[in-house]
Amino acid sequence: MTRHNPHLWQEAASFAARAHRNQIRKDGQTPYIAHPMRVAMTIRHIFGCEDTVAMCAGMLHDTIEDTTTDYDDLLKHFGREVADIVAAMTKNMAMEEHARERDYDHRLAHADWRARLVKLADVYDNLCDSRDLSPESAAKLPEKIGRATTLAKHDRASHPEMDRAVRALEAIASR
Repeated sequence: MTRHNPHLWQEAASFAARAHRNQIRKDGQTPYIAHPMRVAMTIRHIFGCEDTVAMCAGMLHDTIEDTTTDYDDLLKHFGREVADIVAAMTKNMAMEEHARERDYDHRLAHADWRARLVKLADVYDNLCDSRDLSPESAAKLPEKIGRATTLAKHDRASHPEMDRAVRALEAIASR
């Protein structure tokens, strides 16, 4: 269990900002930290999830994949629950793309339900930000939406946040 700390999300925000400090979004202007912050705020304000672990994982979800942060750093600062969720959200870039995506979906399917919630928020934010995606990345969004919602289907009955998340993602995708 993650240590009880009502300010853990604030620590996660600062940690993520430092970890992503020199990164810029694909639009060439927006600091990258805007994405993980929007993912966390999507979890809270759009999906209605007040779970501190989920919000922290949302803020930290790209730190292992895109920065020098490793699992042990997250374990030390945020506990096993957060570190495990972020690890589940991290693709193994050493693998060939098709195998990597299968491995990623398998790990998400077997991870804590909050990992799938973070994935839905990640896809939601990328969809909202799709005007700045390359045509190749934009073309992959429908598949990513389908994969994320399929992974979440079993969680919808037991976690109202997941049902809200899937409905929000489907609504924005249909625009």
